[in-house]
Amino acid sequence: MIRPVFEPESLPVESTGIDLPQVPAHRLTPAGLRARFAGQLVWEPEAYDPRAEGIRDPREAAVLVPLVVRDTGLTVLLTQRAGNLSNHAGQISFPGGSRDPEDENAVAVALREAREEVGLDPARVEVLGTLPDYLTGTGFRVTPVVGLVHEPFTLTADALEVADIFEVPLEFLMNPAHHEVRVMDWQGGVRRFFAMPYSDTAASGVGARRFIWGATAGMLRNFYRFLLA
Repeated sequence: MIRPVFEPESLPVESTGIDLPQVPAHRLTPAGLRARFAGQLVWEPEAYDPRAEGIRDPREAAVLVPLVVRDTGLTVLLTQRAGNLSNHAGQISFPGGSRDPEDENAVAVALREAREEVGLDPARVEVLGTLPDYLTGTGFRVTPVVGLVHEPFTLTADALEVADIFEVPLEFLMNPAHHEVRVMDWQGGVRRFFAMPYSDTAASGVGARRFIWGATAGMLRNFYRFLLA
């Protein structure tokens, strides 16, 4: 199937979550997150990729949702994928990839991929738990593995897979006012997806814009729902 070429950032915004409730501030801390994952919560994920409906036998994959413990608060470590990749080229994503035969479980996948893609030492990651699997339209069943990343650590991008590494405050990404629903025509119907544009003042250039959308934004939206439950 030939996928249409489009610029997601140019698509119209249908709505935002400005009227939705805020996540309590204490849940956006290491202690609050540990307690959240230790609890028995009843909740339903909200975001999904409608293109995944009907895909049989999706490939197993996992991503690490790395929450960096900084003095100023938690941040989410993200990557911009290299432009030559066959899937999601140039998009913003979590470190992650397909499960290899030697990987014991999703946690092993996420930690291995994070080490390969950005040089993150697994010993610096405190795994908190996982979020519900996210099915992608490209045929992957992705398990988000959430972990706290403790300093000190160093990162080195794999130039073949990663064009850039950056951080976004968790508070920003968990604020529903920053969650946009964008719409596009898709195969005779309408497709909706989440987007979370962020102006990265720490990047080269003044106010560099990071357009977080698609599966990454969908998993972040589900993380918001988990923290709100």
